[in-house]
Amino acid sequence: MGNALPLTDMPLGTAMHNIEITRGRGVQLARAAGAVAKLIAKEGKSATLRLPSGEVRLVSQNCLATVGQVGNVGVNQKSLGRAGTTPWGYPALGRRTSKRKKI
Repeated sequence: MGNALPLTDMPLGTAMHNIEITRGRGVQLARAAGAVAKLIAKEGKSATLRLPSGEVRLVSQNCLATVGQVGNVGVNQKSLGRAGTTPWGYPALGRRTSKRKKI
């Protein structure tokens, strides 16, 4: 997990991703393309995060997280169009799909 820091070292309002729920368990939160969570409060041994879903969650301050936002933000903006028009599909509606056999 690259440039990860414990939540104790981050100021309030920090945008982060790849967040652990339990220390040493591995990252579980904010891992999708374009995902970002914000640190909104610290009290005692826990920190309050606002997750990409809008959920507010308490996490231990010892947990690690990576500062910044996950890349590939525009992945959901790309339109796949209709079924059959994907990159390997062939638009069959309204046109002939086989060559005419000459006798």
